[in-house]
Amino acid sequence: MNRDAPRRDEARRRRARLPETLVVQVTGTDRDGDAIGRPADWKREDGVPPLIMVQPEKADAPALAPGERVLAHLRPAGPNRYHARTIRRLSETPARVLGVFRHGRAGNRVIPTDRRSKAEWLVPAGQEAGAEANELVLAEPIAQRHHLGLKPVRVIERLGPLGDARSISLIAIHTHDIPQVFPEDALQEAKRARATRLGNRTDLRGVPLTTIDGADARDFDDAVFAEPDHHGGFRLIVAIADVAHYVKPDSALDRAARQRGNSVYFPDRVVPMLPEALSNGWCSLRPHEDRGCLFVEMRIDRHGRKTSHSFGRGLMRSAARLTYEEVQAAHDAGNDLGLPLPALYAAFRALLAARQARGTLDLDLPERQIVLDKQGRVVSVAPRQRLDSHRLIEEFMVLANVAAAEELERLHRPCMYRVHAPPSDDKLDTLRDFLATLGISLKPGSQIHPRDLDDVLQKVAGSPEAMLVNEVMLRSQSQAAYSPDNIGHFGLALPRYAHFTSPIRRYADLLVHRSLIKGLRLGRDGLADIQAAEFPAIAEAITETERRAQVAERDSTDRYLAAFMATRVGAQFDARISGVTRHGLFVTLTETGASGMVPFASLPDDYWEHDDRAQTLTGRRSRIVYRLGQAVEARLSEANPITGGLQFHIVPEPRRTEPHGPKGHRRRPKGDRDKGEGPNRDGLGKRPRHR
Repeated sequence: MNRDAPRRDEARRRRARLPETLVVQVTGTDRDGDAIGRPADWKREDGVPPLIMVQPEKADAPALAPGERVLAHLRPAGPNRYHARTIRRLSETPARVLGVFRHGRAGNRVIPTDRRSKAEWLVPAGQEAGAEANELVLAEPIAQRHHLGLKPVRVIERLGPLGDARSISLIAIHTHDIPQVFPEDALQEAKRARATRLGNRTDLRGVPLTTIDGADARDFDDAVFAEPDHHGGFRLIVAIADVAHYVKPDSALDRAARQRGNSVYFPDRVVPMLPEALSNGWCSLRPHEDRGCLFVEMRIDRHGRKTSHSFGRGLMRSAARLTYEEVQAAHDAGNDLGLPLPALYAAFRALLAARQARGTLDLDLPERQIVLDKQGRVVSVAPRQRLDSHRLIEEFMVLANVAAAEELERLHRPCMYRVHAPPSDDKLDTLRDFLATLGISLKPGSQIHPRDLDDVLQKVAGSPEAMLVNEVMLRSQSQAAYSPDNIGHFGLALPRYAHFTSPIRRYADLLVHRSLIKGLRLGRDGLADIQAAEFPAIAEAITETERRAQVAERDSTDRYLAAFMATRVGAQFDARISGVTRHGLFVTLTETGASGMVPFASLPDDYWEHDDRAQTLTGRRSRIVYRLGQAVEARLSEANPITGGLQFHIVPEPRRTEPHGPKGHRRRPKGDRDKGEGPNRDGLGKRPRHR
């Protein structure tokens, strides 16, 4: 028996005892259209949030919709459940409903795109705004005459046909309130931008700096150079687009960039942080064109340890725009392309040795690449290759980011750190419990070094359990964040770290540039004192916009995958169980990485016991065991491109083992399926833009 589990469960129960009056965040609706929610200040590390069922609003008030906040009076309704009555609505404007407009015999409907909303909305006559069947629309709740029946809404905006290729990304953009349109004054500022002159800048146009990006990259904000020095080490230069030259503090462009926080990337488009005239124009390091840059020159020894660095403002001319695949193919063929590729790779090997000596956490979680045709339809889904050329750029960027943090500390200037806290004690206990089921032990205590976790990954590398262990390891991690207060970066095993290398698409990097400019007296467009005083608030805001972007990108990917899979309902796939919960199982397909739920109603009729420590569901009578990471055959039973939801049935007879779990659940009859959330993913994968 796991002695730590009762202690953790009791802690969660204590956290779940809510006061009588509380601010509630509406997260969805039940099948009757009534709002359900959670405490507005509930944090992910607090565990599973209590379910709060909000009573219908008064007859003359609009119904509550996901996204709204209310001050509510609570009363217990069972274990971790509460009934709530609205005291006061706190949202300044009514929440909007994004959905698909459909005709019905009993009236027109809006089918919500949010899978947490279980009920449709009624569109009364005269409230359609001309919407046509199968159009994506935005609607807002309106006053209801009585509590019974579907809640009414009026259509306020038509977004286009659901079958349009643009609709999938539009759903994510509108669901997460991602700003799409720049204010006119910001566009005019970007339109007035002109080429950067040399002036007092360092002339780097004779240095063969090269951009290396993905084939589908829309902007080029970093370029690299390396050459051997006379001491067995290397001289490196990382040059970054000088966005601060064009985006002045408190300008219209600055206010728009701060509101967005970062660019957001979808398979069919980018929602940029800066207008295209800058992001794809004057701030993009296009080949053979003069561009202003902020650069750092660094020296490393033969072991990859940085011995010195210096920052400057320069004028550069990119020697080439290369893709990762082109660079890797040229290097493998011994072709330097007339560029310093041999020195770049030699420096990379030294930096990689330093990284390994430092003992970082190197998760192996392949990113899925969705390939679209010209009409925006998914033609393939496959793992994105991770080449040495990817890691080369990553190591150069990490070193430049470290240098920026160190330089700002030396100058005693404000720094927007990129921080990553160690795993919490609860998460480490859960990780130890899971690893114990595989016969793997983890160093006791809370003083875990990333090397200890990486050693576990090395033990399972190449085994059937490798992917599962990497996934569980990811879930055990804290989320990276921005902060003016340094706590180090656990995953990279670095005492100080900042983001310096992507100011086109991350506001944090622009702040770091401005602080360097002010501290090194590189111009009059450095960090303003008033903005430095706002660093804590800015850090919180841009951390939230980054997480919003991650969720929106993931939601978009889920919908593209559901659209891709919709023609394959009934087909069987190789899969692994990726989540074991009290509500059912989650499986992830080997072929596409698509994930979906296996509801209790589809499992054999039995009394199912859930063992949280062993991550299993065991049939008390049949002795059938479903275990986290278990290979299964899954049949796709439902694919919903509107919500991105997939549902599966497990086909073959699973293997049988003996463990018993403490919590039992009888399979629920059809029509009463209890759908839960999928496994939590912290977004600490390898995509460089969120590093």
